[in-house]
Amino acid sequence: MRRWWLYILLLACNTAAAQDTSIFKYPIQMDEVVISATRGGWDVQGFIRRVQNDTTFYKAFKSMRVTSYTATNDIRVYNKKGKINASLYSLTRQKAWKGCRAMETIQERVTGNFYKREKEYRYYTAELYAYLFFTEDTLCGQDDIVGNSLAEAESGRIGKHKYKLKQLMFNPGSKVAGVPLMGDKAAIFEPGVAQMYDFKLASEEYDGEECYVFKAIPKPEYKSEVVYNYLATWFRKSDYSIVARDYSLSYSTLAYDFDVHMKVCTQQVAGKLLPVRIEYDGNWHVFTQDRERVKFIATIVY
Repeated sequence: MRRWWLYILLLACNTAAAQDTSIFKYPIQMDEVVISATRGGWDVQGFIRRVQNDTTFYKAFKSMRVTSYTATNDIRVYNKKGKINASLYSLTRQKAWKGCRAMETIQERVTGNFYKREKEYRYYTAELYAYLFFTEDTLCGQDDIVGNSLAEAESGRIGKHKYKLKQLMFNPGSKVAGVPLMGDKAAIFEPGVAQMYDFKLASEEYDGEECYVFKAIPKPEYKSEVVYNYLATWFRKSDYSIVARDYSLSYSTLAYDFDVHMKVCTQQVAGKLLPVRIEYDGNWHVFTQDRERVKFIATIVY
């Protein structure tokens, strides 16, 4: 069976958009600060276009390829009683130089059946995590240029899944193609889906940064019909770069079900926007596969 379920499990805050991005066609609830800003000539439609077309979040993750850092990786696998079945706690250090990068494991502590023989990953969530964040060999030709890289498909089983994940994470307007029985429910700004949500725009402080926060919250009468239970993105007022994204989503069919929560925080480091904390809490199951209940926290210091 194709491993399409992970496309959904790590959506990482996809901000889907209507195909017509010139005018946002749905009501937006605004707080007094935002209303006051619009009276001063602030362009709400222009801000919405920034939400839809943002590339700063994707660039932040690409910039990790060309930056030295130390990361704490805490991955825990739970059983149905909420007890830890297996875990990995590691401290890794990436060194980046002249378009190359290499990683060393400074410390690693493993419990339970986290690995198969030959240190193969037993759990698919852990395997994808390793593919995204760990580097075994020295890699060169690295850059943080966004360009058209979101449209570049990758080879191999995990590579194809990573490509699909990138579309869902960073490409406004993405639909969850190839996932049976869901249709376009993840494209929350599309006609027919957007009417199920309330959209809110407010002024908030996040981790000491003055931000605009854009939220999508399902209307009470549609809570059982939607995929996103909560979706929020904080944009720094000074340059509209993304400070944080937070989301919760769930869906259930006879073939699969999932309940996922995720939060990503970024910071400006030496002039670059970079991820500093990624939190994931997922419970998912696909017919013929074992259920996975996995939580992880990645903390990154530059």
